Amino acid sequence: MTLRIGVDLGGTKIEVIALDTLGATRWRARTATPVGQYDATIAAIATLVAHAELEGARAVLDNLANFSQPPAQKATVGVGIPGAISRRDGLVKNANSVVLNGRPLKQDLEAALQREVRIENDANCFAMSEASDGAGAGFQIVFGVILGTGVGGGLVISGQLVRGADAITGEWGHLPLPVATQLAEPNTQRRQFADDERNARACYCGRVGCVETWLSGPALAADYTRSREKTAAPGEAAIDAAQVVRLAQSGEPFAVQTLDRYIDRLARSLAMVINIVDPDVIVLGGGLSNMSGLPEQLTRALPPYVFSDRLATTIRVNQHGDSSGVRGAAWLWPA
Repeated sequence: MTLRIGVDLGGTKIEVIALDTLGATRWRARTATPVGQYDATIAAIATLVAHAELEGARAVLDNLANFSQPPAQKATVGVGIPGAISRRDGLVKNANSVVLNGRPLKQDLEAALQREVRIENDANCFAMSEASDGAGAGFQIVFGVILGTGVGGGLVISGQLVRGADAITGEWGHLPLPVATQLAEPNTQRRQFADDERNARACYCGRVGCVETWLSGPALAADYTRSREKTAAPGEAAIDAAQVVRLAQSGEPFAVQTLDRYIDRLARSLAMVINIVDPDVIVLGGGLSNMSGLPEQLTRALPPYVFSDRLATTIRVNQHGDSSGVRGAAWLWPA
């Protein structure tokens, strides 16, 4: 019996899961990420993996006398990270958890765990999970989208993860936000979009105006705050993206307008992906994918930006929630 262990290393949490040979979950847990502490992060992962290996085996062998013994064969370990391993020097690059950048994470984890470790971008893990037995199952070309603290993506074709020549396939969050072009009938709202977007925001990656600076959760909240600058009460507390969504659902005008802008920007940005990749399905993940009616709103907003006489790409919300990333990490190893 060999367990497959997946680790999702996020900016605020580390999640681990143990899957049996049939893909069933046998144990899972979460802990807070030691923010800004690289060595402590390695230690936290090592501790979680040790627990997952023992408790996962216990769950499988719960009726056997030796259930408290670790499995004879070490579990495989896959790790999803908010970045990528550079093919030039093997160090982490492009991580929004910047403490990881420039670090030999693979080597350090292998030393701590005493086994080979497979590491992939967390959006790739999400896409792999949803393409395997989630919302993208049965489709040939699946593009998985993360809309959360950051913005990322992963591409799966015919069940195979596409990594690319430089391990950056799917990084649409670091393309510039497409211009709010005026279509057949210019309107005041679209002109306002264009005016707002001339004030491009700096991104952690060092560039300016990245899609992530407009479509991440913090970006949505910041856009709402800017829209209310002239009417906000002195000392009024800032709110987060989830609160903006709730306010919009209640009809609060500034929140409604903020979400309208968000949907248009998201449609423009995903249209770039559709025009290049032409996926059968786009699966939405991350906290913002939980917005009610998001697939339907995008299906209505996308066609003017897509270079086609129809929108054939299906838009779906993920099936496995925020567990898709950790499940996909476990599946970096075959059963």
